[in-house]
Amino acid sequence: MVRLKDIAQQAGVSVMTVSKALRDEPDVSAATKARLKALARQMGYVPDTTAQCLRTRKTKLFGLVIPTSTNPVFARIVFAIEERAHELGYDLLLAHTHNMPQREEHCVRRLLSRRVDGLFLSPVYRFETEARIYQELLARRTPVVLLGPPAPFCKSFVAVEIEEALASRAVTQHLLKLGHRRIAYLTGPPAAPWARERFEGYRRALREAGLDVDDRLVFQAGITIEDGAKAALQILNESCSATAVQAVNDLAAVGCARTLLAQGLKIPGDVSVAGFGNVLLAEHFSVPLTTVRQPKFRLGLAAVEAMLQLLRGQRPEAKLLSAELVERQSTGPPKS
Repeated sequence: MVRLKDIAQQAGVSVMTVSKALRDEPDVSAATKARLKALARQMGYVPDTTAQCLRTRKTKLFGLVIPTSTNPVFARIVFAIEERAHELGYDLLLAHTHNMPQREEHCVRRLLSRRVDGLFLSPVYRFETEARIYQELLARRTPVVLLGPPAPFCKSFVAVEIEEALASRAVTQHLLKLGHRRIAYLTGPPAAPWARERFEGYRRALREAGLDVDDRLVFQAGITIEDGAKAALQILNESCSATAVQAVNDLAAVGCARTLLAQGLKIPGDVSVAGFGNVLLAEHFSVPLTTVRQPKFRLGLAAVEAMLQLLRGQRPEAKLLSAELVERQSTGPPKS
């Protein structure tokens, strides 16, 4: 392994001069820096990050904890965080919780054992008002940025999120303007604040249109394609006479739409379907899906900027990003 001492001997300078040159210290001339950096590359020198960490007490590592990489919503968020972190000289350690509280705690502890400088967390939402691992993070004063709205157990941490209720309200208003009055809604995980906010947006739009929320049109679904398919069968079996379906996310909407199509219904001729998230599948589904375009990349960038403020000892404000409706072929006027 090539050491600073080896480079210094080869160049005929002191080890301190080599160290300063490779760290871009100002008291070394530009010509000397260029010569020593070129020599270091030629000799195959790789910095000892462990030694640097001991000296600076910074690992230049971020931890990122999400439910799963297979959830397409997180693909762009992770990409944005990784890209910005790379620009800043940080590496990213990724862990998956699979929405299991015990695994979340295990993931966080493993990342803390690696002495990460900060954590980006998509919480595993639960109904409890306290969660031990979040209390520990608070006591340790670990810089934490939440990816999504805070719940009671994690309310003390900085969050970056989108305007869930407003965006969902826009979807319902779109269906109402098309003439729909019986709009079924596929809800998400009951403990997740973002799912509750999206349902509230649906309810708000109905109230503003002078309509009551009909419980017979609300179906407990989930967030996967399979969840949406099961909800669609329930809609058909209960004959609720819905002319449109609004789902909590795109995957549930696609699962619902695929099942309705398999049962011989036309979309949007017989029933309109709308989702939330604008994942790639939504645009390329057999009937391109009306949905909400989440600013996933911007959310990732905002999370990193919030983290940088925390690392500087500042308290950033919660970031709330707007989303926009994307109208596609899956929604149209109700069948006359």
